[in-house]
Amino acid sequence: MSPGRVDTRDWELELKGIELRRRLLEVIHQAGAGHTGGGLSCLDILIVLYHRILNVSPETVEDPGRDRYVQSKGHSVEALYCVLADRGFFPWSDLETLCRYRSPYVGHPTRHVRGIEMNTGALGHGLSICVGMAWAGQRDRATYRVFTLLGDGELAEGSVWEAAMAAAHYQLDNLIAIVDHNGLQITGPTRQVMSPEPLEDKWRAFGWTVRRVNGHDYVRLTEVLRQPPEHGRPTVVIADTVKGKGISFMEGVARWHHGVPNAEELARARAELDEAERRLRAERALLARGVLTA
Repeated sequence: MSPGRVDTRDWELELKGIELRRRLLEVIHQAGAGHTGGGLSCLDILIVLYHRILNVSPETVEDPGRDRYVQSKGHSVEALYCVLADRGFFPWSDLETLCRYRSPYVGHPTRHVRGIEMNTGALGHGLSICVGMAWAGQRDRATYRVFTLLGDGELAEGSVWEAAMAAAHYQLDNLIAIVDHNGLQITGPTRQVMSPEPLEDKWRAFGWTVRRVNGHDYVRLTEVLRQPPEHGRPTVVIADTVKGKGISFMEGVARWHHGVPNAEELARARAELDEAERRLRAERALLARGVLTA
């Protein structure tokens, strides 16, 4: 085995990604509603944020010094619910009430759910909220950072670019925006509906530091999100992802934007995830024994 080979993989998070994909699909199936494709595309980003990056936990959720995360693409809230439950912000059994009468677990984030900072869902609002949070932290000389996740289709909202301009103007280097760049929205390919390209050039023109990464590579995501900011400049991470990631018949298929798996589709997806886990564990064991080499 080549030295350092195992260190190029985050085995814990890779297994976590498979586990939480199962949970996500089961939660959406049981509720009969949800945004499956976008949840699967952003799930790995959320896993890295809550397991490797954010200075927040169930014990510090009300600490003034905690990092803030706001999910601007609020329609993919089921993925956020699963990651928060996995981290212990609330019990998994709470999600059995998803989309039921009087449950706080609805189809968009609300502050009635422990661990959620702000109500979101009307696209284009999250970055503006985070600009306010980051500006307040800057004025208070606080050490917390502010993170938000936007969809690439969401970038058609003008309020995103007003917020981007304000963030650069106020030199908010404590602000990190992540774009879930999966290339699909509810009506089709984002480039055809309202192209946001060239993304990197646009964000740079607005005064941001731009970083790009494979949004499903746990190690690279962690490295990029841990990089210190450039002084006086907010950071945007363009995370290239696949809508429906991890389930072969959902990947890159627009109908899964708001599709809900039926019992047969759920069984097919579970079988794929079970096989992915089997292969991953086998590969890890072989590498550990030196049977496989880099």
